[in-house]
Amino acid sequence: MLYARLGNSGLRVSRIALGMMSYGDPATDSWVLPEERAEPIVRRAVEAGVTFFDTADMYSNGVSEEVTGRLLAKFFARRDDYVLATKVFYPMTPDPNGRGLSRKHIMDAVDASLARLGTDHIDLYQIHRWDDFTPIEETMSALHDVVRAGKVRYLGASLMRAWQFATAQFVAPTRFVSMQTRYNLVYREEEREMIPFCADRGVGVLPYSPLARGVLAARPPGTVTPRLLAEPRTPAGNDVDVLNALRVVAEARGVPAAQVALAWTMRKPAVVAPVVGATTLGQVDDAVASVELALTDQELTALEAPYRSHELLPY
Repeated sequence: MLYARLGNSGLRVSRIALGMMSYGDPATDSWVLPEERAEPIVRRAVEAGVTFFDTADMYSNGVSEEVTGRLLAKFFARRDDYVLATKVFYPMTPDPNGRGLSRKHIMDAVDASLARLGTDHIDLYQIHRWDDFTPIEETMSALHDVVRAGKVRYLGASLMRAWQFATAQFVAPTRFVSMQTRYNLVYREEEREMIPFCADRGVGVLPYSPLARGVLAARPPGTVTPRLLAEPRTPAGNDVDVLNALRVVAEARGVPAAQVALAWTMRKPAVVAPVVGATTLGQVDDAVASVELALTDQELTALEAPYRSHELLPY
């Protein structure tokens, strides 16, 4: 495993982040693995050197955080040995204040996440989406206060328009060090504004859905069906040309397509660690192997040449 700084911060993370959304309560979604099935997958990642784990309070209605906390405490001798990330925004209670990025919800949500995770601090606390109903000054002030209180070490954001992210950074007493956004070989629209902005300002990019929900790994349809992600289930149009290029490079290398697709993301500007969701041991192995797969400039050109602009997916 290789490690890198998260943007311009002093925090070092593994170049693969294990996404924990797939682990929790199967009653919430059919594709979610219970703790006993998640345990060997997380163990494999830890043994391979992964130290960066990403979840959110709303995954499995909080159960993902509970499972994440228990498993990481089991596999690491010290809390300082891993980097724990979670998120806030989506509804956690039916109460009108049980959602969003108000000061009230942030203060309530961070304490609830700490309790579920079984820890006294969160390494990377991320706003899951932009809140149109709360002044960004209020949000950033509240996030600054949870950092000052020692409950959170660093702040991150996820999936918003570049102008929104720039506005947040401008008013922030404590700035975001990372941006988790939708980015992969068949959806590269974040190269227009968000990724150049992050590269210029020293913000680490954490691509989620780096395998386009399994499309880039030739994963069988229906293997993973995350809710709230409005992404196409199957390739269309020129995406097929990208997939053909991916297949050619992978076959020439003698490695799975998933390894090549992940290796591509790690060569892109500002990208620190793709967030990989794994429901099998083989998916962990492919992700770990991709870290040291060095693609040539010719291979990068071949992978990127067929891409054509897409209609922007919802933020």
